[in-house]
Amino acid sequence: MSLLVLHRFGLEPFHYATWVADADGDVVLLADRNKILAAGEECPVSLPGYAHFEAFDDFDSASVYSRALELAEKYQVTHVLAYHEADLIRAARLRDQLGLEGQKPADVPRWRDKVLMKRRLRAAGIEVAPHELATDVERVRAFGDRHGLPLVFKSRDGYGSIGLRIVRSSDELDELLRQEYPTGAVRRQDLLMEAFVPGKMCHVDGLVAQGRTVMAWPSQYQYDLASFQQDPKARIDVTLDEDDPLTPRLLALCDEALTALQGPQTYPFHAEIFHTPDDRLVFCEVACRPGGARIREAQTAVFGVNPAEYAARAHVGLDLPGVPAQGRMAPRQMSGQALMMKRPGRVVAMPQYPAEDWVEFCGLFAEPGQVLGDAAISSDFLIAAVASAPSRVECERRLRQLGDRFEAEVVIEPMSAEGHR
Repeated sequence: MSLLVLHRFGLEPFHYATWVADADGDVVLLADRNKILAAGEECPVSLPGYAHFEAFDDFDSASVYSRALELAEKYQVTHVLAYHEADLIRAARLRDQLGLEGQKPADVPRWRDKVLMKRRLRAAGIEVAPHELATDVERVRAFGDRHGLPLVFKSRDGYGSIGLRIVRSSDELDELLRQEYPTGAVRRQDLLMEAFVPGKMCHVDGLVAQGRTVMAWPSQYQYDLASFQQDPKARIDVTLDEDDPLTPRLLALCDEALTALQGPQTYPFHAEIFHTPDDRLVFCEVACRPGGARIREAQTAVFGVNPAEYAARAHVGLDLPGVPAQGRMAPRQMSGQALMMKRPGRVVAMPQYPAEDWVEFCGLFAEPGQVLGDAAISSDFLIAAVASAPSRVECERRLRQLGDRFEAEVVIEPMSAEGHR
């Protein structure tokens, strides 16, 4: 076994070489230097346990692909792994060119292209929001006349809420049209518009191994995902109890969606589903990669195993201790996240690391004296904490307790336009 990893995150949470050590083979890690530095980590020259480590200043450069091919030949790579949506197609092309098993280029678009994805889901009888490509001004206005405001605009292949806009008034719509369709603009094929779906967003995270879902559990965001650049408060996300009426419904709907999209034999997933005030479940989208933020740590608390680790092990054909021969892993406890986004200004004070034994993880991603800008993506955190508890109610209470403390102890002074206080 020889594994090549395309890695677009910080290094600390991901220990691929340790995870697959019992496969007795080489692990080659190609990483995004900027993501490592953005996580507050130093970028090393080499990493213990890896046959080769290399960091790139421009991870989207064609040189990354050519270097991956060169190293794949040198280390006789047998598996290619990528956990970031931006790298799925490149990993698929590598597998195709190298003749390796796993997701191929023809299989990626239905997971990355929201139009193709929603078409498949709707064909399978799964409700999705009314949507169209926002090709031109006339089509946008006609869609708005039919469905009313708010309207949601997003990149057809976007991720991390980058560029997501919720237009709530006619003035906001006029402004969006001026920005997105300047005089003489050609017809667009990259922008998707959707009717707004009211309610709370739920998510289901899990792992398919050898064609069977072996791990999956639902959670519910207690905040608006699109508000990550305007929200200075603690953002709470918490798992649902086993006896919550939504739990089996969300799991069943996620199963239907995975079947409709026909993924590879082995893959992690992160699905988002609206629960409306009239008790409907409306499927938003699903990604063929682990959940972002600190969902991995929350799932580790729920199941007692790291879903990213198990996805890597399953990918190279290793066993998954604790996974039943039939059915899925059962949750041991509930968990969730308390998150605070970065916001512009000079950091004056940050909280101490929480001492409670039910805090499973806490990351403080800034320090006094540091100057911050706006959050660039929905996972651009100032603080991220994961808590656990026997029940959802107790877990949410603990998370809000942490959130209140973080809000009280974080001090960020706004900066003037010239960069002075």
